[in-house]
Amino acid sequence: QVQVVESGGGLVQPGGSLRLSCVASGSIISIIYMGWYRQAPGQKRELVAGISSTSSTYYADSVKGRFTISSDNAKNTVYLLMNSLKPEDTAIYYCNVNVRIAGNDLVHNYWGQGTQVTVSS
Repeated sequence: QVQVVESGGGLVQPGGSLRLSCVASGSIISIIYMGWYRQAPGQKRELVAGISSTSSTYYADSVKGRFTISSDNAKNTVYLLMNSLKPEDTAIYYCNVNVRIAGNDLVHNYWGQGTQVTVSS
């Protein structure tokens, strides 16, 4: 059993910043990948940024240059620093992890509950 918990969302003005955190816990042997997705009202869920256990990163074109994903492997934690926020960044942000768990050599996928980010003046 693995738990994934996001935090750090809130209401900010355009141009402001937020840092989201995602902590994975439980019987984790190793984390293969952690990513941030977002879903705005009426929109499909989209991948925003991802990071591997070796710190290889991916960013959606819409956030390149503004968002930075990072990880603390010792804490099983991934962060998303969001700068220069725009109203179109408003969405629920979800953390997704691929992990190997104790007693099972398969890769398992888990989602967090989401954290709301609202960018508005």
